[in-house]
Amino acid sequence: MPYKLLFVCLGNICRSPAAENIMNHLIEQADLSDRISCDSAGTGGYHIGSPPDRRMAIAAKARGITLQGQAQQFQKSNFEEFDLILAMDRENYQDILSLDPALKYQDKVRLMCDFCTHHTAKEVPDPYYGGPEGFNKVIDLLLDACEGLLQHITANGI
Repeated sequence: MPYKLLFVCLGNICRSPAAENIMNHLIEQADLSDRISCDSAGTGGYHIGSPPDRRMAIAAKARGITLQGQAQQFQKSNFEEFDLILAMDRENYQDILSLDPALKYQDKVRLMCDFCTHHTAKEVPDPYYGGPEGFNKVIDLLLDACEGLLQHITANGI
């Protein structure tokens, strides 16, 4: 049974699919695809069924990563299905925990930037309303965070 990661942002078209696909890329490079699986979701239902944002896909492609997937909304059942749920920012973190009033699963929910080893950002900013530099910054942050996350997971014997 693989260790299951869920990356969560607001709409599931920019940050979380980028994190999912970057992490899958790193997992494949480390030959761990049989031990770790990834998915992504959004706290909002605005973009359900949509592919990743074209601007984010361009920024990822420049680093050799192809974005795949379709937007879906975070569900309460995800608490049971996934081993670790990674929120892109504090607002997403709070929105996720609001679906768990008994705080039964709070230990499964972390902020993505907790795993950065080079960047000092505490949150992955939403690049949706900005220009290309915002998408490039997010990719750089997520590459750092995903590398740190993979180190954390493998250090814990997954």
